[in-house]
Amino acid sequence: MNFHILTLFPEMVMQGLMTSITGRAVQQNKIGMEAVDIRDFTQDKHRKVDDYPYGGGAGMLMQAQPVYDACQSVLKRLPEGRKSRVIYVTPQGETFTQKKAGELSKADDLLILCGHYEGIDERVLEEVVTDYISIGDYVLTGGELAAMVIVDAVARLVPSVLHNDQSAETESFQGNLLEYPQYSRPEVWHGREVPSVLLSGNRKEIEKWRTEQAVLRTRKRRPDLYEKYRLLEECKAFLMKQKLLHIDMIECINRCRAEVLYWDGTELLLRETQSGVLFHTKETVGKDSLFAKEIKEEQKGSVCLVLHQKEMVPCVQQLLHLRVSVTCLQAVCTRRERLPVRGLYRADTLETLSGCRIRTLEEEQLPYVVSHYEGELSEEYLKDRIAAGQMKGAFCGEQLVGFIGMHDEGSIGMLWIAPEHRQKKLGQALETVMVNEGLERGEIPYGQIRPENQPSIALQEKLGLCLSKEPVYWMESQ
Repeated sequence: MNFHILTLFPEMVMQGLMTSITGRAVQQNKIGMEAVDIRDFTQDKHRKVDDYPYGGGAGMLMQAQPVYDACQSVLKRLPEGRKSRVIYVTPQGETFTQKKAGELSKADDLLILCGHYEGIDERVLEEVVTDYISIGDYVLTGGELAAMVIVDAVARLVPSVLHNDQSAETESFQGNLLEYPQYSRPEVWHGREVPSVLLSGNRKEIEKWRTEQAVLRTRKRRPDLYEKYRLLEECKAFLMKQKLLHIDMIECINRCRAEVLYWDGTELLLRETQSGVLFHTKETVGKDSLFAKEIKEEQKGSVCLVLHQKEMVPCVQQLLHLRVSVTCLQAVCTRRERLPVRGLYRADTLETLSGCRIRTLEEEQLPYVVSHYEGELSEEYLKDRIAAGQMKGAFCGEQLVGFIGMHDEGSIGMLWIAPEHRQKKLGQALETVMVNEGLERGEIPYGQIRPENQPSIALQEKLGLCLSKEPVYWMESQ
């Protein structure tokens, strides 16, 4: 990911960002950083970039031309196909949150425009800006400090920027909870002792204590967040009545990627915040369902909706004009310990299994994946999965002979093995890798299998995964 800060004070920005974690990430080429001086693009010989506003008023206004040219100088340098966004930091923008930081971290390039004086000519903002963001309801002398806040918050979510990749997943605001209290040496300071559970070495009890403390702290300090947490816990308890059928929705909540769109105690509509997929379930199916109204309000073009009751299919077809794209059984890993490897692969990536090894795919393998994948996923989707580090490949020497991945909504899939390498346990090895990595992250790994795909069903049973009795129905725009 690359950050491009458009500013009148480039030294201020770079001095602030080229230290600590962000500076180290730049030096290690994990992120890119540049400050673009807007004054370099003015046509005024005195490097003037501001003028009086039409209609009168206090202060000066930044002119459109230098801002536009500065922005275009960056955009024209970006390779074709890059996902870029232009952010204007302003008190009038959307409030910056951890959720927004996560959304922005998916971009390839962020251009952050820093205003000054009384702001920027509205015409250039309308032409180039994609996001208006505020870091709070107060006014600063310029956008540089706000830009640095955004860069710092987003950069730490880029894979491998933090030394401990779990740090970004276990801190404040994840799952609508504030972070639990933490302690370091000495064990006693100013008469205050470290809680004994943290010295016990019992990981289960430590995690339990941390969760309890996070809940208590959130309820006391941020009752607004606590209400969101309580609502999701209530929904999860409802879904757990049929765990296998609802594992996709349960994991959506567990992985802190769920937004409740509709809930009345018996009917639930969730949005998976990363993929945008909608999930629906209802305790008693009838014509009184109200969720369709909520979807219509959310609908902006195409819709992807997963139903958990067959009786809801005709209702959705009639009201929302969606079609069934695929019907799947849920395959769930209900165990907590890792699946046995038994010679399938080695964690050190050394060769095993008839000379094959398993490793994470990189972009150079994209053409092979696109040409051999037998599903209906687009090249852009597969590219995104590889870029996210969510696809594994089986290699014989340097030849890729099979692959598997995790879909953006959280399920394991996209399994394919070259015909000449089938019956060699490669599929079993690849899925075992994905399941074990999910277990290590504290997830409940699951996949979705077409009922007619008997070889895949046999593989799930061999691995010890449990299948739901009823299928789920993926509905898409016609």
